Amino acid sequence: MVEQRGGLRWLAHAILVLGVLVMALPVYITFIASTHTMDAVVQVPMPLLPGAELVDNYRIALFGGRTGTGTHAAVGRMMTVSFISAMVIALGKIGISLLSAFAIVYFRFPLRQFFFWAIFVTLMLPVEVRIGPTYQVVADLGLLNTYAGLTVPLIASATATFLFRQFFLTVPDELVEAARIDGAGPMRFFFDVLLPLSATTMAALFVIQFIYGWNQYLWPLLVTTEENMYPVVIGIKQMISGGDAQTEWNIVMATAMLAMLPPVAVVLLMQKWFVKGLVDTEK
Repeated sequence: MVEQRGGLRWLAHAILVLGVLVMALPVYITFIASTHTMDAVVQVPMPLLPGAELVDNYRIALFGGRTGTGTHAAVGRMMTVSFISAMVIALGKIGISLLSAFAIVYFRFPLRQFFFWAIFVTLMLPVEVRIGPTYQVVADLGLLNTYAGLTVPLIASATATFLFRQFFLTVPDELVEAARIDGAGPMRFFFDVLLPLSATTMAALFVIQFIYGWNQYLWPLLVTTEENMYPVVIGIKQMISGGDAQTEWNIVMATAMLAMLPPVAVVLLMQKWFVKGLVDTEK
């Protein structure tokens, strides 16, 4: 048993608290800025206590409206686009990866390992590397400014396929034999045995892929030219595209706080499954 020393324990807690403060300070400053007027935000020093404009700033950010320096688009629509895109990307990656790994592990066909490694090699070709040809294909198919254009090029995942393959390889052969004796076909075995066993892994991947889809910037910047198809990350960029004098930082910060809510909610709601999916060895 490792001896627990009081001094080391206090030092560890102090480091953890310091790390939390360092990570939380920018979020706190963002929240404070979202509760003040633009003039209060840009003054030096900026107030460090909440202001009286919280309701108005968040109303303008979420539903749109006119302020002293211009009109702001509704962020609610952008968050809807981001949410749909993130869900499609996360669920699509998990679904395709499950089926790919299932085929590679449980079916015998020529060049099986070659196809697996061909999938795995695509890790070296992210969207940023193949963005030109991918954009050309999406444009030729008329998928610009559509949910399909935002999501379909991003739903394949070699990483998830590799993780599910490694997990399927740990499933005892006795389960496969028992399912075959009971007369279960391949898809019955997949749905009744493999999917329940993969629940924690799927949950962990869902959290990671949802945040990945929510934070997409470069690809939506290329395939969306209409404001009603902007995800929220692009919306924030559009709000600060002008000079500092024209940027209403209070509305920008309110939008940033709203944009953080869905990913934070997903992490908090699925925290137990996420941790279990990453560290659980009792598969």
